[in-house]
Amino acid sequence: MTDRPSSAGRALRVPSGRFARLAHVGSMAGGIAGNMAFGAAGALGRGARPDMRSLLLTPGNMRRMADGLARMRGAAMKVGQLISMDAGEILPPELAQIMARLRDDAHVMPPRQLKQVLIANWGPDWLRAFERFDVQPIAAASIGQVHRARLRDGRDVAVKVQYPGVARSIDSDVANVGALVRMSGLLPKGFDLAPYLDEARLQLHEETDYASEGRHLSRFGARLADMDRFTVPDFHPDWSTRDVLTMSFVAGHPIEAAADLEPGERNAIARDLIDLFLRELFDWGEMQSDPNFANYRYDPGTRRIALLDFGATRKVHPDVVSGYRRFLSAGLAGDAAALEEAATGLGFLDQAGDPDHRARILAMIETVFAALRATEEYDFTGTDLTREMQAQGIALAEAGYVPPPLPMDILYVQRKVGGLFLLASRLGARLPVRATLEAVLAAPPCDPLPAAVDPG
Repeated sequence: MTDRPSSAGRALRVPSGRFARLAHVGSMAGGIAGNMAFGAAGALGRGARPDMRSLLLTPGNMRRMADGLARMRGAAMKVGQLISMDAGEILPPELAQIMARLRDDAHVMPPRQLKQVLIANWGPDWLRAFERFDVQPIAAASIGQVHRARLRDGRDVAVKVQYPGVARSIDSDVANVGALVRMSGLLPKGFDLAPYLDEARLQLHEETDYASEGRHLSRFGARLADMDRFTVPDFHPDWSTRDVLTMSFVAGHPIEAAADLEPGERNAIARDLIDLFLRELFDWGEMQSDPNFANYRYDPGTRRIALLDFGATRKVHPDVVSGYRRFLSAGLAGDAAALEEAATGLGFLDQAGDPDHRARILAMIETVFAALRATEEYDFTGTDLTREMQAQGIALAEAGYVPPPLPMDILYVQRKVGGLFLLASRLGARLPVRATLEAVLAAPPCDPLPAAVDPG
């Protein structure tokens, strides 16, 4: 095994047993409580009445909570992602900062723990089959880290290794993280955390099954085989298990680095990713729902986009697909009545909610469609729409609005839309979005590929 510099986080052993992970949560909560008690004693000593919220929200406590949750990976990161997807604009800054850390930070396993995981999956003599295995990961995320290696048969591979204990401890981890977030008192009043905990639990059970991800990888590879703008790694089932996923290594630069390329190439990247999303939603009814920039790479030499992670692949219910067709058609046509009906059907508008909140949300939706209708080429670098939406969102939150839980299919589609918008903005793209959407809505959907493309 060889060392190689890595941009991933620092090495820190992952708590792998259920009791070790529970103890870690307890230790973190106890440390925070101890800090609060010390601060309260100091306030009393000065003759002041302790402000428990201020004592909780010290920089030290916020850092302790973020670091502790990040060390647990898995459930903590997934809950943070889901809450931020739906309620990012109404979270208090302190909790938003913690959730941002959970999205962006990931420690890595130390080499000794990594070797233990590989021996458990491949047997004690696995290294003999490899010409090289870089012990420093090239990427790290919420449930696993990725290593580059070369097999003696010549295959250059990327090996995704799951953190030990994540799969076994999902249910207890989600419950513990939920209790900790509730204890913080940082959630907006009336915010229902339960649906997000349930979805985090479901998604983690799916994403920790690397054999399932391998099937997704093969299926999308077959679907995109005739599209020369995309590269999907080959799945290597002979070196894959439920906890280790081995695929061909695909070279490329971080997708956001393409912002330095000439405008035509930047526009093409954004256009291709938006086109792919529309095919996923309207033709296949199945999409890779995580638009994290790290899931894409770009090769300027071949002008191909590499798609790297299919763990968050999910089916989209046909009713949701047809609902989005009605929603987009009404919005692009400027049909206010049809738009309100479609938005209600998707769950964006709550029929039983405050009429003022409903009107404000509908106005925000119309603001977006008005911007798309107003120009042949939408400029993703423009700030007017972003500022207006932020102002309306802040005003809505100040009016006491707390978003009801959206159907999870809707939530994941919106997550993908938001991520692609952010990437197109980062690339400085200008695209005929309205014409693209109108063409997709006018075309009949394609038949999805049969399940036979899945590997056995």
